[in-house]
Amino acid sequence: MDLFDHAMQESLQREAPLAARMRPRTLDEFVGQNDIIGEGRLLRRAIEADRLFSSIILCGPPGSGKTTLAQLIANYSQSHFSTISAVMAGKSELKEVIDEAREHRRLYRKRTILFVDEVHRWNRAQQDALLPNIENGLIILIGATTQNPYFDVIPALVSRSRIFMLKSLSEEDLGKLFDRALSDPQRGYGGKPVQISPEARSHLLRMSNGDARSLLNALELAVESTKPDAQGVIQIDLQAAQDSIQQRAIHYDKNMDEHYDTISAFIKSVRGSDPDAALYWLAKMLNAGEDPRFILRRLLILAGEDIGLADPQALQVAASAAYAFEYVGMPEGIYPITEATLYLATAPKSNSAGAYFEAAKLIQQEGAKSVPVHLMDANRDAKGFGHGKGYQYPHSFPGHYVEQQYLPDEVLGRHFYQPSEEGREAEIKARMQKLRSCSQNR
Repeated sequence: MDLFDHAMQESLQREAPLAARMRPRTLDEFVGQNDIIGEGRLLRRAIEADRLFSSIILCGPPGSGKTTLAQLIANYSQSHFSTISAVMAGKSELKEVIDEAREHRRLYRKRTILFVDEVHRWNRAQQDALLPNIENGLIILIGATTQNPYFDVIPALVSRSRIFMLKSLSEEDLGKLFDRALSDPQRGYGGKPVQISPEARSHLLRMSNGDARSLLNALELAVESTKPDAQGVIQIDLQAAQDSIQQRAIHYDKNMDEHYDTISAFIKSVRGSDPDAALYWLAKMLNAGEDPRFILRRLLILAGEDIGLADPQALQVAASAAYAFEYVGMPEGIYPITEATLYLATAPKSNSAGAYFEAAKLIQQEGAKSVPVHLMDANRDAKGFGHGKGYQYPHSFPGHYVEQQYLPDEVLGRHFYQPSEEGREAEIKARMQKLRSCSQNR
């Protein structure tokens, strides 16, 4: 590197965003993830001893420290270190890295550690191209992903890697990074007269939602966009903090884990009769841009599966909400969705509609039996085969009911539907017990 290159590198470092400048340079500066990188932990010992012998995949939400941890491994290692982004690089760029790794092994007897950011974005063929070189030890992979590697990384790559799950940072962890950025005179704002009110600090920590990058970006925007007062002090109050991070960062990918985990929490809250939790998860999904029709479809299913005849109105409410949403759209469509959510969450619950699967299971195991003759269609074959002969029309009898066999002989006496004692189904249960008792005593 010549003098001009060195000067350019120093200039780029000074002009880099605050989040980049404040990246930890040592493991002691790394904040959070104590379960993975805390004192005495396996990964920390391997990094400090430069003994990272197997590939690893770091998965976790944005701003949790995946890229930072990879860079720290590079700082501690004597190996050749390469970095590529799966968003920008393809098989040709990967081939260059592999060729370079072979040269370093041949000339310097150095192994290569390859950091692949957003590794899940590579297709199967691109991921497959890594396998032989990981298998023969030429490359040790550090993959970073915001998605679940067991779904979005090929199994062969996962089986050759240790998976480390990183979590969103706590407000305490974010507070340490925040205070460090304010006090560091070289990389942060320690050389500037910056004063931040406790309310502004609390707001920034809370609204960053465990994302260190989001926090530091908001702090940088607040400091750089606020004019000094008459004494030359940059005063960051609550209003300035609110202006710098107006919407809380929501980690949500409509095609990945967070999507499925959140809808699961929503449905389980409705099923569990907790309207407050249901509203919380509903708000998270809608604020993150989830398709309201997807939510409504799940509510329609829940009305039949988890409420059923305990409140027959539940299905009608869910169906009406779906219809109303198509008619009014967003944002007013929030009201019918919310009404359906609250109705279903507070309705009595019964999963007796699952009785269908008991009947289906019996048919799968024993096959479908023939329809009794008296239940057959008399309109076509009554004269020639006697179909329908002996059938008794219930409406011709008192109470619109008459004791009669409706099941095949082989299944006679089986009861699939077991009404619960919740809501209206308690009345149904009492009536069915009476009717079944009459049939048994016949």
